[in-house]
Formats: sequence, structure tokens, C-alpha cells
Amino acid sequence: MSDLTQTVTQYLALWNETDAEKRAAGIAELFAPDAPYIDPLAAVEGHEGFAAVVAGAQDQFKGLSFELHGAVDTHHNIARFQWGLVTEAGAEPIAIGFDVLVTGEDGRISGVYGFLDKVPGA
Repeated sequence: MSDLTQTVTQYLALWNETDAEKRAAGIAELFAPDAPYIDPLAAVEGHEGFAAVVAGAQDQFKGLSFELHGAVDTHHNIARFQWGLVTEAGAEPIAIGFDVLVTGEDGRISGVYGFLDKVPGA
């Protein structure tokens, strides 16, 4: 497993972490302090901004979890990957997205840029 694949795995785990203190500690470890997170529904910077987006998603989609769909494609300090929002492991996703994650020289996430391929009710 490449370092970037491990970073993606940790990133998705943050979306599934329901304990706010553990999630905040994970974000502080994994993200650069001013890293942007940008997708069609949010554009935030920094640890608190990303934490608020995750908390909002967890509130909106209680009991669901994010999982990696397919392989992580990487080169240099960039990873792209597809994820699904599922009711249980391996279930048909109710939402599917595609994220591009960039890391800095220290290996921490310096930006995440997301796209939504399938949204609930669409």
C-alpha cells in the first residue's frame, strides 16, 4: 500500500469517525492547518472548516458510512479515488463521489477537491 493510499484510507476514516474529539485529533494529524476542502456543496479552509463539513454530513446521513470504491490512483503527491456513501459495508451506494487529494512535502493533506457523481434523490 502506498503512502497516498494510506492517506486516503485515513481520510475516509475521518468521515466515519463519530467522536468529535477523535475526529479533530485525526484532522490535525492528517491535514495541513490551512488546507482547503472544496466540493459542489462546500468550500472551506482549515481544520475547523473541514470538521464542520464532516459533522454536517454525519448529521444529514446518520448511520451511513463512506467507503472506498475501486483503487486509489496516485502519482507524485496526488491521489484520485471514488467513494460511496453506504447503509452497510458493500451495499449499493446512495451517493458516489470522486475526490482528488493533494499532499504537501510533509505528507499531510494540503487540499481536497471533490466531485459528486450520484446524489440521493437525483
